Amino acid sequence: MKRTILFILPLLLAAGASAQSMGSDYKTALGVKLYPGAVTVKHFTGKGKAIEGLGYISSDGFRLTGLYELHFPLGSVDGLQWYVGGGAHLGIWSDNWKNKYPTRDGGVALGVDGVLGLDYKIKGAPLNLSFDWQPSFNIIGYNYFEGGWGGLAVRYTF
Repeated sequence: MKRTILFILPLLLAAGASAQSMGSDYKTALGVKLYPGAVTVKHFTGKGKAIEGLGYISSDGFRLTGLYELHFPLGSVDGLQWYVGGGAHLGIWSDNWKNKYPTRDGGVALGVDGVLGLDYKIKGAPLNLSFDWQPSFNIIGYNYFEGGWGGLAVRYTF
């Protein structure tokens, strides 16, 4: 139910938009990222430079991620860009996670993240889609490399 609401909310906001960011670029976007499931906000601080915040929550705990991204046009398609960047994450493991993995250091997770992806602003609609890969390495807490973060984001643009 929560995932359905998180998916539908940006679409409802988009349906109620009037003249919000109807071109092929945008300044700020808010929405959801599908897999592993997150709330996402992206804000451009300058030409081709953006910051993105992600909030994940699951039965294993929660994780907050901040990314700095460099965006570059891709081909001659208006609104299509590729991006690369990096950042950091902070997570708190739940008792559920600690019970599943009793031999691992529990509690806090702190690490670094990379990101590589495609970003598309739909011209004529206040919608942005992105698809990316976000590998991460946890440094504090249980040390590990995770190559499975990333996914499809659907965002309402402002």
